[in-house]
Amino acid sequence: MKLVVIRTGSAILYSQFGQRPVTIGDAVLLCSNTLSAAEAEGDCMFSAIYIDTDYIIDHVFWKHAGLLSDRFDAQELIGRLYLEPVQLLHLGIQRLAQIAPLLDELASLTKGCRYAEKFNRIQALWFLIADVISPLIKVSPVRLSRSQRERLRPAMPRHRRFVPLRSEAMRAAELLRGDVARHWTVRELAVQVHLSAPQFSRVFAEAYGKTPIAYLTMLRIEELARLLRETHLPVEAAIEEVGWHSMGYAIRVFRAYVGMTPGVYRRTYNTVV
Repeated sequence: MKLVVIRTGSAILYSQFGQRPVTIGDAVLLCSNTLSAAEAEGDCMFSAIYIDTDYIIDHVFWKHAGLLSDRFDAQELIGRLYLEPVQLLHLGIQRLAQIAPLLDELASLTKGCRYAEKFNRIQALWFLIADVISPLIKVSPVRLSRSQRERLRPAMPRHRRFVPLRSEAMRAAELLRGDVARHWTVRELAVQVHLSAPQFSRVFAEAYGKTPIAYLTMLRIEELARLLRETHLPVEAAIEEVGWHSMGYAIRVFRAYVGMTPGVYRRTYNTVV
């Protein structure tokens, strides 16, 4: 998951669920594997916190330790909760002023690699920030809207190294974004970035938390959602446009990620006259 706090200025947030304006005092909560981008309107500064899925499970377990027997129970509980893939939290200037110094200190402490020495302070800062933000996050035991998702899928790998992105991974991601309809294979991508297929798969997964093909699937879902929102293309044509030729498969994958079928998504979000 990703939490973005707007510190100054304003921007337009883009996701598969459309466009949303954000401004100073707003925070955006993005579920794992929700593709998004932002376009600043003039000067805009923000702070971003990345939260591992397993870490969230630990939070839930210790928060409800009196009721849950182990982390498997916590994982099952999370699986029964519904939440929007993109939530806009209106913190306001007062709450922003309260957490701004905490965000600055957290950013400073996490620049280096000596996490063990700073672990307790980093945890303390995060809990202070979460204490302010968590009451604004909406979670429900039943689906309240069509876009709500039951699970944050697929989960990130359990063991990840927090290191700068390698140029080979970034280049491969650019290739995938540049031609989502192409039937890419891991071997083709590996050749393009001059790595062996096994090494490339490892490098890409370490960088983006998912395999190249899973990443391509997300890109296709994002582009399909855009076509459904912004064009009159029939659903079948839009699915073929992003590179899928099996209608049934495309519908299953889209529903797993977005929480509704392409047809329902179009009826809900299409605003083209």
